[in-house]
Amino acid sequence: MSVVAVDILAESPLWGEAEDWRAGVEAAVAMASAMADAEIAEDAELSLLLTGDAAIRVLNRDHRGFDKPTNVLSFPQDDPDADAYGPLLGDIAVAHETVAREAAEEGIAFRDHFLHMIVHGFLHLVGYDHLNDDEAGEMEGLETAILARLGIADPYADAPMGGAGR
Repeated sequence: MSVVAVDILAESPLWGEAEDWRAGVEAAVAMASAMADAEIAEDAELSLLLTGDAAIRVLNRDHRGFDKPTNVLSFPQDDPDADAYGPLLGDIAVAHETVAREAAEEGIAFRDHFLHMIVHGFLHLVGYDHLNDDEAGEMEGLETAILARLGIADPYADAPMGGAGR
C-alpha cells in the first residue's frame, strides 16, 4: 500500500490551523487509498484546500456551472493513459460553513462529516463517481466501509439514495 502525501492549506480562518486537521485527514486518505479499487502511484500526493462558502462558490461556478456553495469539490489530475493514479492525484476543496451546516442538520459531529467529505473527495480523485444509481451505490458503499474502519457511522443510513456529496 502506498502512502499518499497530503498538502493542506487552511485558507479560511474558520478552520484554524491546517495542522490541527492533519492526523484525521491522513488517516482518512490512507484508509480510502487502501480500500479503493484503484492503482495508486507510490509517490502519490494531493492538495487539500480548507476554505469557506464564498471561495468554494466561485470554484463551483467556474468549474461546474453551479453558482452556489457546496460541501466538497474534487479536481482529479488523472492521465487516462497511465497505469496508476498519480503521482499528482489532484485537489480537494472543502467549505467549512456548508460542512458545519450539514453536520448540524444531520445531528452528527463536524469532524465525522468533514472526514466523510475527505473520503468522498479522495474517491473522486481515483476514478469513482455517482452519475447514475449503480455508480452512486458502489461509491456510497465504499465510503460507508471506509468510514466504518475509521469509527464513523454510516452517513447514508437515514438518507435517501443520492444523499451526501451529490
